[in-house]
Amino acid sequence: MTTHRFGVRSGFAFSGIAFLAAIFAASGALAQQSDAPQKPGKMIHAGDVLSGELGVMKVRDNKNRSKRVATYQITSEPRRLPPPNGLCNLETGPETFQLVPTNDAQAAQLKSLSGKAISVKVDEVTCAKDAGEMSEAIVTKWSVVAK
Repeated sequence: MTTHRFGVRSGFAFSGIAFLAAIFAASGALAQQSDAPQKPGKMIHAGDVLSGELGVMKVRDNKNRSKRVATYQITSEPRRLPPPNGLCNLETGPETFQLVPTNDAQAAQLKSLSGKAISVKVDEVTCAKDAGEMSEAIVTKWSVVAK
């Protein structure tokens, strides 16, 4: 009488287990390297410049829920905010900064720069607190710096 092993050879099963063990050992070593504590970013002050790529997202308007409005954010190196905001409850400080246009000219300017690397001079910044804020920090007063 013959025994059916459904196409599995014992040598193949052992090599598969050894392969999986090697993968898990390598991923464990990588995880230990990435667990090293990161240093907080440098402090950002009024007048400092943030540089990065300008992204745009469409979100629902808080006043008119059926209307979608553009929200702009810049991704930069981690930066600490001045007290009392500090690190915004993050280890290294915020990396994404939402730019709030105060008039139609600023909104048009951001729309034309969407997807490009830009620099903005920060005049006022705070941590995100309200629902609907898509970034870690909110820049309420800013101006684009020409490169």
